[in-house]
Parts: sequence; C-alpha cells; structure tokens
Amino acid sequence: MAASPTPRPTLADIAQGNPARLALAGLALPLPLAVAYSGGADSTVLLLAAAQRWPGQVRAIHVHHGLQAAGDAFEQHCRATCLGLGVPLQVRRVDARNAPGDSPEDAARQARYAALADGAREAGLQAVLLGQHADDQVETLLLALSRGAGLPGLAAMAPVFQREGVPFVRPLLALPARAIREWIAQAGVVVVEDPTNADTAFTRNRIRHLLLPALQEAFPQYRETFARSSRHAAQAQQLLEGVAAEDLARLGGVPAISALQLLARARQANLLRHWLRTAHAASASAAQLEELLDQVADCTTRGHKIRIKVGAGMVERQGERLAFISSPCGAG
Repeated sequence: MAASPTPRPTLADIAQGNPARLALAGLALPLPLAVAYSGGADSTVLLLAAAQRWPGQVRAIHVHHGLQAAGDAFEQHCRATCLGLGVPLQVRRVDARNAPGDSPEDAARQARYAALADGAREAGLQAVLLGQHADDQVETLLLALSRGAGLPGLAAMAPVFQREGVPFVRPLLALPARAIREWIAQAGVVVVEDPTNADTAFTRNRIRHLLLPALQEAFPQYRETFARSSRHAAQAQQLLEGVAAEDLARLGGVPAISALQLLARARQANLLRHWLRTAHAASASAAQLEELLDQVADCTTRGHKIRIKVGAGMVERQGERLAFISSPCGAG
C-alpha cells in the first residue's frame, strides 16, 4: 500500500517560532503594505511574519540591482518563494551603478529606496517594511563614527521614515542577526546568500566580519547600549531641528546676515544646516560650514562678498541675506 504524501506545511507551520513575529505583533500599520524582499534571511523572516500577521494584505517588492550575475537567480528564488506563499510579487529593475567618485553602496541604496517607493505607489500600497536588524543598526552607527558624523549620523537608522511620500518601517531593529540566522537554519527555510556580503572591500562588511565579533566578546550587550545611544542622538537632533526651525521662522525663512550674527556660532551652524537641508536639499561639509560661518562673522561692510561652494551649489550674499544658487547640471 502506497504511503500517503506528506502534507505541505502551511504558512502558520513555517512561521512557527519566527523571531520577527513578536516585532510585528503590536504594530498597527496602514494596509495593504509591502515587504522589501531580497530573498535573503532578514527579508525572508520579515515576509513570513508579515504574511501571517496580515493575511491577504501583504505584497513583496524585489529590486534587481543589475550589479551581479547572481541577480537573476535571486529574482527566480523570490518568484518561487512568493508563489508558494501566495504572496503577490513585484520585481523592479534598476541601474544601481555609481557615478565616478560616489560610493557604490550609497548608489545602490538610493536606487533601491526609489524603486521601492515607486513600486508601492503604483500598487496603491500604504507602507514598505524593511528587514534591517540590530546588527545593521550597529554597523550604521560605526560607519557614522568612522566618518566623523554629527548627530544625524549617530542617530543611525530611524524606525520610521518617508521616501517620496511613502512610509518606510523598520520593525526588526531590536532583533539581533543571530536570532534570525538560527531560526532560518532550524526551520530549514531556503534563502539566498549574496556573495558580496563576504567581500571585505566594502567598509560595512569589514565592520560585520572584523569589528562585531570583537565587540561581542568585549561588550556582550553592545547592541542594546549602542541602540540606546542612537536613540539619545535622535532625540537631541529632533530638539536641534525644532530650535533651527524657530530661528529660521523668526528670520522670515531666509538667513539674514545681521540677525545671524546675533546668534552664538553653534546656533548659526544649526540654523544654516537646517536651511540648506529643508529649503534646498543641500548639505555642507564640516569645512564648508566653518568657512561660511567665518565669512558671516567677517561680513561687517556693504561691500563684503560671500560666495562659497556648498554641495551641488553655492551660498552667496545677496544684499543683507544669504541665498543658495544651485549649479546647472554638468557645471564644474
């Protein structure tokens, strides 16, 4: 007598013990939503937990970066997995190559977020879930420290942010990578392994493979303590943003030189950073901002000129105020 076929496991069976389930349990999010799905371990545990948490309301978006030969295999894996789960999948193909002088990692990230936002909007989805976890948060903080970042960098990754009007949510930031990997192995869930994750030519990978094991040995609670420091930095940055917005509003929305000179230098810097970012989507380097502050301090006569390169444009004096002039495309 032939043996009966083994019943195919249900989504509930597969998701049993999934460490991402607890992270989603208390979340009230607008539906339907998407999971940014790469096929790797992190996005897989998130997709499984979300599909069980909100049945029929979850979609997957896979971004094909076009950067490596394995990309087509990643896409096929995602298609097969989503078909088995009954989760609709949208594939977005992007050209994520970096321009000369730009970071390959930053270029890929920007292309990915733009594609996810476009995909969510086109499908009428209300939010996008991202699978970054506690170890990713630590790596982001250490990258910021290595670059001498200020409070925005030390705040690391925000749990919620918006891109092109689409809310992005990172529900796994308190979940360590080890918990994800151990469950994947125990449950026998098939995931893809990006070969570039082992390439220590990338700074983030050097942090992951060289620094994090040393931190684990020296400071076993480093994920929690680093995350707490990042939250403190984020709170301080929110306070500074509020002060800058109030200062700029009192100046009529445009920095007036004489009014700026009445503020302490640190408060001038705070206001100017806020003005550049919110009004012109520009960011000054530390050296550019220091030079601009020096010029503002020296501006005591009508004939004193200010013209300093900042980001992709110039800050210059126009009468008694500062103005930002964007550089034409292709201008040197």
